[in-house]
Order: sequence, then structure tokens, then C-alpha cells
Amino acid sequence: MGFSNFSQTEKQQKDSQFHLRIRLRYGKTKALRQLDLFSSSANSPTKNLSIMQKLLFALTTLFVPYFVMRVLIVDPQFEGSPDIEQDVLGPSYEIIVWQTLDEGPVSSSVFEKCDALINCRSRHPVTADIVAKMPNCKIVSQAGVGYNHIDLEACSKNGIPVCNVPDYGTMEVADHAVTMALALSRGIVAYDTKLRSKAMGWNAREQLTVRRIKGLTYGIVGLGRIGTATALRARAFETKIAFYDPYLNPGVDKAFGFQRCNSLEELLSISDILSLHTPLNDETEKLINTENVDLVKQGQIIVNTSRGGVVDLDAIEKGLKSGRLSGAGLDVLPTEPIDYEHPLLKAFELSEEWLDGRLIITPHAAFFSPSSVKDMRRIAAENILNFFENGGLRSCLNLENLTSFR
Repeated sequence: MGFSNFSQTEKQQKDSQFHLRIRLRYGKTKALRQLDLFSSSANSPTKNLSIMQKLLFALTTLFVPYFVMRVLIVDPQFEGSPDIEQDVLGPSYEIIVWQTLDEGPVSSSVFEKCDALINCRSRHPVTADIVAKMPNCKIVSQAGVGYNHIDLEACSKNGIPVCNVPDYGTMEVADHAVTMALALSRGIVAYDTKLRSKAMGWNAREQLTVRRIKGLTYGIVGLGRIGTATALRARAFETKIAFYDPYLNPGVDKAFGFQRCNSLEELLSISDILSLHTPLNDETEKLINTENVDLVKQGQIIVNTSRGGVVDLDAIEKGLKSGRLSGAGLDVLPTEPIDYEHPLLKAFELSEEWLDGRLIITPHAAFFSPSSVKDMRRIAAENILNFFENGGLRSCLNLENLTSFR
């Protein structure tokens, strides 16, 4: 655990007090087995405590009753019992599952009793009001990558670390992004749709957007875990990989043999396929918009498997209608579930002729496979176990702003 605003000695004292507080609060017997109270070892959590404090800790621990921890799971990505979570956490943790679509908003009494929260979907925002309803909550684990729906400031002020699961669906999202690009490049969806509706004969030449994939420039916005996985898959089809990521250290382009662009506009102008892999924040909201869509290379395909707000749907409509874009694959939308009132989505619903099979939409499904969901559930539960048992924080989103813990 790192606290950049503390000296090393202060950090050690803070870590010691933090670990001891967890053990005192929950009376974990294995902490006693692992702890030499009077050790002067640098690894001993009690190294910086006085003799009286150590004695008080020992006596208190002997009489602290065994507490059952309550973990609340809201809107999980599974049906049935939380078997994976229970296997991870063990019998000393009681799991409460709450589905807001079936049961309505989580009751205040349930929030009040939870020691930890596993939040599973963005439709259940963890606002400052929700944080205030959880006086006993020590940690929030977001079962997924996105966290725009969590008030990190409110959690930090209340000493609640927030951890996510950024790596559970890396392979699935990369597979999905490349599959969308390939389907659009080869006219798969267009052929299928036209043949199903008898809108074309047995003539491959009727789909004018089909092209050879080898030699195309495959542009990546955001070369993180998923962006890199996507690039490596795309390169297997003998495409040229270019990317734009202003936060990536120099030299990554040389290590992979990719072309690095110095601006988004440069990448837009050279990419035959553009794949978006960025978080949603003030900098990336409407990253693709009605102004810069005019700058894209003629006939470009845009694929978005990141966050819906990164792309302005008006820009996609404009680009497809003008022919500047030859296709678009959208797994995420600014408003979910899909809002068919937007002109582009209304045209998609009605299969209007001008779209010509050039728009693919999937229901925020890029992350999904039975295997990825199992990984997500397991890691979300491990975040909680690791915190309570070891004081560890994996992929903590607000660590820099935490000055104390509950």
C-alpha cells in the first residue's frame, strides 16, 4: 500500500495500525497464529507499538467474538446462488444478493449492515447518498472495469477503498472488437441480412463495402490491456498497426513494431479500421464527434467496445450517410439499454436501406463469455478477501486519495 504524502516511517506506522485495526475489529484467529506480538522484525505489524499497546492488542483479541462479515452483492451477472463468491470468501462471510430489477432499490437496513459491497452494474450507481447509507462498509469491489457510476470522492472521504476488476474480459473484448471489424470488412452481416430478406441475388459483387484485409492500417485508440490484445489479433491478419495513446511511455511502439501517432487526428487520417479502447472521462467524452468524423480516412470502419459516451452517435450517422464511413460496430451506446428514438438507432431498427448492413450493434456483450463472468465474480470476491485478511488492495481506484480507513 502506498501513501505518497507520508514519510516512510509514518507509512510503516500507518500500515501497522491499519492491519491491527482490521484484525482487532474482526477477531481473525489466524492473525494470532501468524503474528509474533513482541517481534522486532521489520515485517512485524506491531514493530512500532509500545509494550502496553501490544499487551492490550493480545488481551483484546482473546475476548473479541468471532464476527461474520456481511457482503452485499447488488445486481449480479448471474442467477442462482453466489457459489463462486462463497467458495472464495469461506464460511466466515455471509453473502446477501439483491436484484434491483426484481426487488426494487436496496433497502436502507441492508445497506446499513453490509461490511463490503460488490457492485455489478452501472445501472446501480454508488452515489454519495448510497455511501452515507453504508456506515459499516469497509470496501467496494466493482465487478467489472468501468467505474464512472461510483462516487470515488465520497468513498475516499469515508475511508472506503474502491477496487475494480480490469482484467477479467481482456480476451473476450479484443476478440469481439476484431470480429466486428472483420464482419464489416467482409460484408458478413450485409450479405446475411440481404439474403434473409431476399433483397439481393446470389451475387457477391452487390456488396460494395467488401475489401481485402491484408495491408489495411488498423488504428488503435488506447494501447492498454485490451488495446494491445486487439492489436496483436489484428496483426495476425497482416494489417499494419498504428495507435494513439498520449499516456503510454516512449518505446512501446518500437517494442511491438507499431506506428505511433502524435495526435488523434493523425490516426484518424491514416486508419482503414479504427478501434476504440479508452475509459470514459472528460477528455474522452465524444472523442469521435461530428467535427472530426470529417477527418477520417475515406471508407473507414469504426469499432467501439470501450464506453458508449466515447462516440457521438450523430457523428456515426453523419459519417455513414455521407459515405465517409463504410461501417460501424458498436457494442456500447451513450444510453443503455438501446434508445431507438435516436435517428441512427431508429434507422437500425427499421433496417433503412441507406444503412445497407453497415451498422452492427451488440448489447454491451463484448466482455461476455461464461468463463469471463466466472473470472469477474472470483476476482471481485478476492478483492474483498485480500483486503480483510491481508490488508491488500488490488487495482484500487482511489488509493491516492485515501488518508484513512474505516
